[in-house]
Amino acid sequence: MPKIFTFRGKSLEELKQMSIDEFSRLLTSRDRRALKRGLTQSQRILLDDIRRNPENFHKTHVRDMIILPEMVGIKLGVYNGKEWTNVVITPEMVGHRLGEFSITTKRVKHSAPGIGATRGSKHITMKT
Repeated sequence: MPKIFTFRGKSLEELKQMSIDEFSRLLTSRDRRALKRGLTQSQRILLDDIRRNPENFHKTHVRDMIILPEMVGIKLGVYNGKEWTNVVITPEMVGHRLGEFSITTKRVKHSAPGIGATRGSKHITMKT
């Protein structure tokens, strides 16, 4: 039997019927305060664009947008500073921010030290 998604005891259908003010009461204090202050201009533009064309792919730089229940199922391209990361909004992402799903740094992979990196490599002759 598949697990039914709930967010703080509310199903996804109940969350979608709530207003933003009612939904903000279920969030953490930081997110509740951000929604109470109102969405920024760029966040409003993104939300209006999603409401107008929910099936389209949307690209955005708005990494601080709180994922609302009405955004579930939307395909977004979130910019991480170098490239666009494809993000499909799932119910488990509700209440998080878009930037959490588009990582800006990648894992550092160290290899062997280069010429001049150690005291012993100073005396190695280089072929030219």
